[in-house]
Amino acid sequence: MQQELRKYWNKENYNYSCSETMLYAANEFYSLGLEENSFKMMAPFSGGMFEGETCGALTGAISVLGILLVNDFKANSPEMIEATKEFKQRFLKEIGSKDCSPLKEKFNDNCGEIIYMSGKILEEVISKYRK
Repeated sequence: MQQELRKYWNKENYNYSCSETMLYAANEFYSLGLEENSFKMMAPFSGGMFEGETCGALTGAISVLGILLVNDFKANSPEMIEATKEFKQRFLKEIGSKDCSPLKEKFNDNCGEIIYMSGKILEEVISKYRK
């Protein structure tokens, strides 16, 4: 998925936020078949919901877990719940925070590095929980 993340994070060709980049890349990598209009749902998560709160790479990745791991349209999917918890724990441990503002400071506004790390964690979690 790293290739797709780099493709969509390329500011010369696209102007996507972290959350949008995660969903566009996953859509291509996992052949999710999302329609163009579906990506609009990620826009409000940009820049930590425009207030430096929860990182868009985190929210974007979690949305992918929902798409891939919920089969019956219910929030009680055991695989999705466990995968979400594991992803969040690993994100916090490996990246250092769940919030946008401290991450931008830590990574000197290099959100690409955060996106690529998040994508790696996402792939590993999906391979563990996806049947």
